[in-house]
Amino acid sequence: MLRGRILVGDHEGVYVLLFQGDVRLTLCTAVDSFLDRMFDDTGFRSVVVDLADTESIDSTSLGLLAKLSIQAMRRFGYRPTLVSTRPDITRILVTMGLDDVFNIVEQGLEHRDQLEELACRSASEDEVRTRVLEAHRILMGMNESNRAAFQDLVATLEEDCLPGAPVRRHASL
Repeated sequence: MLRGRILVGDHEGVYVLLFQGDVRLTLCTAVDSFLDRMFDDTGFRSVVVDLADTESIDSTSLGLLAKLSIQAMRRFGYRPTLVSTRPDITRILVTMGLDDVFNIVEQGLEHRDQLEELACRSASEDEVRTRVLEAHRILMGMNESNRAAFQDLVATLEEDCLPGAPVRRHASL
């Protein structure tokens, strides 16, 4: 399986994020920071997320995608486009309800050579836990199936995030 990485690019306010390989929690901090910069761009017009080269994607990354779409809709009245050419990835997207917040298309993007890799950014365990919690809360809010699937994880993470709570290790992190 290809190491996960994310390529990004923009031109005149049109942003592209290309997810490749095994997309996991470890990439989310860099993506979250990039999204903040993207949405702060006064010239922002649109964003496309390309998952054509994604071999697998975890639920934290899916929650981050949902956050991207929800923010785009709230801030700009814009529903982003998600490219998914792999039936297995598309099935995951639909199951998680991302087809309700993205325009999903099956045709890949051209001009990928103009994108550059988004550098990973280290994060503390608390930052990671907070991002995982936020991503899963967003997924839970999308549909009843997600709520049932993630409620135990979210409850455990919320308990761990309380001030003075002992730090526990979770297999899902």
